[in-house]
Amino acid sequence: MLETTTTSALHQHQNFPLLSTAKSTPVLVIHNYNLSISKKRKNPCFHSLSCSDYKKRLQVSATRKQQQEQQEQQEEQKLLSGLSDQIWNGKKSLQENGSDEATDLGWLPAFPYALFASMFNFLFGYHIGVMNGPIVSVAKELGFEGNSFLEGLVVSTFIGGAFVGSISSGFLVDKLGCRRAFQGDTIPLVLGAIISAQAHSLDEILWGRFLVGLGVGVNTVLVPIYISEVAPTKYRGFLGTLSQIGTCLGVIASLFLGIHSESDPHWWRTILYIASIPGFILAIGMQFAVESPRWLCKAGRSDEAIEVIKKLWGPSEVNRAIENIQSVIRSDGADLDTSWLELLEEPHSRVAFIGGALFLLQQFAGVNGVLFFSSLTFADVGITNSALASLCVGFTDLAGALNATYLMEKQGRKSLLIGSYLGMTASMLLVVSAISLPVEKDIGNTLSVLGTTMYASTL
Repeated sequence: MLETTTTSALHQHQNFPLLSTAKSTPVLVIHNYNLSISKKRKNPCFHSLSCSDYKKRLQVSATRKQQQEQQEQQEEQKLLSGLSDQIWNGKKSLQENGSDEATDLGWLPAFPYALFASMFNFLFGYHIGVMNGPIVSVAKELGFEGNSFLEGLVVSTFIGGAFVGSISSGFLVDKLGCRRAFQGDTIPLVLGAIISAQAHSLDEILWGRFLVGLGVGVNTVLVPIYISEVAPTKYRGFLGTLSQIGTCLGVIASLFLGIHSESDPHWWRTILYIASIPGFILAIGMQFAVESPRWLCKAGRSDEAIEVIKKLWGPSEVNRAIENIQSVIRSDGADLDTSWLELLEEPHSRVAFIGGALFLLQQFAGVNGVLFFSSLTFADVGITNSALASLCVGFTDLAGALNATYLMEKQGRKSLLIGSYLGMTASMLLVVSAISLPVEKDIGNTLSVLGTTMYASTL
């Protein structure tokens, strides 16, 4: 049967124009045809299945994992293709308009958005200092006066909530984007402040402080991410310090309002109610802020991403910015199969060790003790108006942040970190010496205040 088919095909080769172009062509056709027949003979499915059925059988036998990977690759390729088209169209438009020359819009277009985002850190600083002075009044009214453990628990519950919030912040940003994550984050901030202000028991104020900490924890991660993604590359250091300045201003505001708590034992409720007001303002204000261009590209909204880049960085930065985002999208998800243990291997171990050590040392350097309990510390060394003294610490902290803003791009991060830790070490040695060494009481009090103030300036 097969031989008859082959002979018939040879006799009818003149019906195919391509076979008459050269004398050797029929021989090649016969050879290829025989090879195909030989392969089909070896295939057990050839006689029982048609070609289309066989292909379907092969497709069905493919694993689910391979199908999913292929679909993801197609979606990624489609997204990257769309971004590439946008780059080409944008570049072509710039060339036609004759405006392809590099233009630097500076830091001013991104400044309002970075400043507004840093006001979330204002709430962070506010809740750091809001219990600094009134903690004695709170303990007295809620029935745990003189219990230093419960006083510390009321303060530290805020940090526990911040830890939980910081862990969940990455998920919120990826799913909702920066703007919606900011707006959703105002819910625990407002509810926590109101619950704390209305508390009539220890449990209520602990829950209120925990909710506030939950919102603050999200902000501590979200604010630097948002500022770094809307700020031009060369101005990220300068605009990034706005988050620290916002924290300092929040500390100063809460310490200033806390001065009145020394004469009014119920004033702490008022200043906690005040803490809910910025949350409403921030929730409404973020509706008018720009979204992160990186997240827009990741979500497939490349047109909006290009408009944001043009607005903040200038038209000449569109191509380079989108190309950088493309590279991130290509590598996004490539590390899903990696393990945390790989951080202990080279070349990651050195970076992980340095970054982790910096965060660990920053917390153990005593920053929380100074900002949370400076009023109690000053009261213990004989300062009559401890709340006012703590306010001076807040202003010193702000001066240090402004100084860092100026030196950030001039001295570099490494030099500032070394100088900061050396300054904190010297300050703490001064405070310890004033307490432990046999010096006069007035001299010891002066050295304690001086050391605490110096410490705040080097934070």
